[in-house]
Amino acid sequence: MKRIVLLFVLSVSISVFSQKKDKTLITIDGEKTTVSEFKRVYEKNLDAIDNEEAKSVTKNLDLYINYKLKVKEAYAINLDTLPSYKREMESYKNQLSAPYLQDTTFIDQLVKDAYFRTKNQVKAKHILIRLPREASPKDTLMVYNKILELRDRIIKGEKFEAIAAQYSEDRSAQDDPKTGRKGNGGDLGYFSAFSMVYPFEVAAYTTKVGDVSMPFKTQFGYHILQVDDVKESKGEIEAAHILIRDTTAVGKIKIDSIYAKLNNKESFDDLAKQYSEDPGSKNNGGKLGKFGAGRMVKPFDDAAFALENIADFSRPFRTRFGWHIVQLIKKHPIKSFDELKNELKEKVKKSSRMQLSEMAVVNKLKKEYTITEFEEAKKILDRKNLRAIPKDSLQNTIISINGKNITQETFISYIRNRRHLAVFKLFDMFKEEQILTYYKENLIHTEPEYAYTLKEYEDGLLLFELMQEKIWTKSSKDSIGLQKFFETQTDKYKTTDLKSVKGQVINDYQTFLEKNWIADLRKKSKVKVSKKELKKLIKFYENK
Repeated sequence: MKRIVLLFVLSVSISVFSQKKDKTLITIDGEKTTVSEFKRVYEKNLDAIDNEEAKSVTKNLDLYINYKLKVKEAYAINLDTLPSYKREMESYKNQLSAPYLQDTTFIDQLVKDAYFRTKNQVKAKHILIRLPREASPKDTLMVYNKILELRDRIIKGEKFEAIAAQYSEDRSAQDDPKTGRKGNGGDLGYFSAFSMVYPFEVAAYTTKVGDVSMPFKTQFGYHILQVDDVKESKGEIEAAHILIRDTTAVGKIKIDSIYAKLNNKESFDDLAKQYSEDPGSKNNGGKLGKFGAGRMVKPFDDAAFALENIADFSRPFRTRFGWHIVQLIKKHPIKSFDELKNELKEKVKKSSRMQLSEMAVVNKLKKEYTITEFEEAKKILDRKNLRAIPKDSLQNTIISINGKNITQETFISYIRNRRHLAVFKLFDMFKEEQILTYYKENLIHTEPEYAYTLKEYEDGLLLFELMQEKIWTKSSKDSIGLQKFFETQTDKYKTTDLKSVKGQVINDYQTFLEKNWIADLRKKSKVKVSKKELKKLIKFYENK
């Protein structure tokens, strides 16, 4: 019984956009339902109806009226004020509005870019000057000028690698006197899409081979990079390795002895299980799974992707983790765009670059909306104790969006637990969030399909709560009522043992309770059906 009711509930959609010439079909206590509203529901339900009798317009109209009466009752007893209902609706609104907050054209371009950057890998080196997340504009400018000066020195002829080794705050660029490890001079080797943070990826793929980029910012600080090469990617590979962590001569002797065993045709899998000191892969024969260029440290990448044939293994080589031997297990060449499109789209949606799609929507809305910032109210941004300002002093409008006023108090609530960024940056973030909030709140007026779906879920959720309260819970817990109902239906069940047919009796009791409840609802409300419009509807579907 529950399943049947929910099937009807979840398939009902109520139009909030009545056409000017649309005729009224039903009036319930003065509330009108148009012909087109019912047609939308009826036609949507047709797909779930498997016999001609059940397709009757009159029968479906009767069901629809019952549905409307139930929803009306749910609102009358304030089920829409339940905290659980409000939480569920807020969650659903966020889920339903999500696609509207993305620029599909922009996403399509991101996917195309991702494919090009998957098919082609870039080799680059970089210099990093770190910047704290809460840096002031003054600190930011100082770091920018410092790295710009380093760029000028490289442009004038100094070696990128030497500047990186001396000034880069990426420690891998510098020699380590404690371990004797040589720095990489900023060399990152080859990498492809999704291997680096997105701003770094963009800079690498938009800088010409041999050129040094202008400074650009990531979450780590400011960078410059030089592109050394761009070539077609070899795709991904599966590989296994043997690791000896000791980087001294003792470790070298041990890895060389393992290499000799491999040359004597001993099993790589067995030797990895016996000797490898990588706990994550040792018991699996050293297998590392599938990876692309740029996922491993550079010496490992170089050795693994240099292997040509399946089962080939490298000579011993050293990384900062120790001595390795790597074996090629399988190659995965780059697929066509059509084959990779859906996978790349999912990667794009899960990556930080999706924020750019949302930002594209915000920028579009900024042009469409009338947005006013009130400079006098914004002066609170300069106050050191702004989070402690009393609420009574925060009632001035700080931003207005299409006439909707947002107060200083709303801004202070937004930043109260956000202390990692400068206030001016938080204000920009606040403004963008308010623009999106305004947009989401008005989707019911601008996007009919969104409004239909939201109303459908809203009323369906209310009706579920109502049926739970009035029918389902009552039928399962009212043992006395169930017993009395059973005793009046002994001819139907042909047994005096309730336990043996309890499931069927509960279903029948639910139907009995619902029938009586609907009769009471109909007595309480004034329902009027336009016979003229109903006849037209019946004739319309008979001729289809």
